[in-house]
Formats: sequence, C-alpha cells, structure tokens
Amino acid sequence: MNIFRLCGDMLHLLSIVLLVWKLHKSKCCTGVSCRMQEMYALVFIFRYLDLFWNFVSVYNTVMKIFFIASTVYLIYLMRFKVPTCLTYERGSDSFQYEIYLLGPCLVLGLLLTDEYTIPDILWSTSIWLESVAIIPQLVLLQKIHEVENLTSHFVGCMGAYRAFYILNWVYRYFSEDYVNWVGWIGGLLQTGLYCDFFYYYAKSKWYGGKLVLPVAS
Repeated sequence: MNIFRLCGDMLHLLSIVLLVWKLHKSKCCTGVSCRMQEMYALVFIFRYLDLFWNFVSVYNTVMKIFFIASTVYLIYLMRFKVPTCLTYERGSDSFQYEIYLLGPCLVLGLLLTDEYTIPDILWSTSIWLESVAIIPQLVLLQKIHEVENLTSHFVGCMGAYRAFYILNWVYRYFSEDYVNWVGWIGGLLQTGLYCDFFYYYAKSKWYGGKLVLPVAS
C-alpha cells in the first residue's frame, strides 16, 4: 500500500465518522441524503462479497467490514432511529437512483466485467454505482441551497478520498504497470461530479462563510 491509497482510505473513513458524529450530536439529518447512503451500501456489499472467501490482510478485512456496517448504521439512523429519523427530508431527498442509475450501472457491469462470474459482475457494477452515488446528495444540497458546515466537510472528504485514489492509480501505473480501465473511468467520472461542489466549498473556506450553492432551476 502506498501513501496515496492510505490517505484516500483515511479520508473515506473520516467522512463516515464525521457523518455519524453529526447525526449523534445534533439528532438531525437535515441536508444528508439517505438515498446516497443506500447506494453506497449496495456498492460495498457488491464489492466486498469476497470477505467470505478471500483474506488479504487484517487492515483490508477491518476496513471492508467497517464500510458495510457503518453505512447500514447510517441508513438505520436516518430511516428508523427516533428522533433523527423525524428530521429526514423524504420529500427533498427524492432522486430515484433505482430508476435512473441502478439499471444502467448493472448493464455496464455486465458489459465491462473481466470475467462472467457473479462476484466479478457485481464488482464491476459497484465501480459504476460508486461513480454516480454522490448524485442524490448533490441534488439534495442544491435544493436546500445553504449547507451546514459538518455536512459540507463530509461531502468534501468524500471527494478528496476519490482524488487521492486517482493519485494512487497514477503512482501504481508508473511503479507497477497497474492498469484498471473500469476503475479509472469510474473514478474520473466520480471526481468530475464533485468539481462544482469543490469550487463552492473552497470559496466558502477562503472567505470564512457558510457553503452556499446556487439554487437548482
């Protein structure tokens, strides 16, 4: 493992810890997309099926279990845990990923998998799902216009995590001749979706104000 991969993992871990802390501290999930968390739960379950038969390292196993368990826990908090669930904005968090994203990602997973086995197809599908999993959150943030600091930090860490993974791929390409076109394209797409958010996030930090996004027309 190189430093870019480690930084990416730690930023991803930090984003989840920030979100769990926010929900426990405020008992409020306003501005947080549960539908994004549902997509990430699918991503992790599809990708980490190999937990049942493939041991890489203790670090690898612990991280996989943490990502699955913490994401399911976040969904539980927002959907079912009183009083947090009472603040969940079901009407605003309405992007229908199951209609617009799940099917196309499954098709891409089938078409672009290396091997036609269930684990490989689900792994490939998870790459495409993760590349667009931020969309429900970005749609929700544009609807509410003004974003709470902890929520903006959570989304910022998610974007930074993916940016460090791109640096990891560049490093591995030159040091190990590593090639993974599906992962690369999915990662670049995911990072591209964050660009607009990062512009306003950086602007808010520079001027010391709250993150304010343009209202969706």
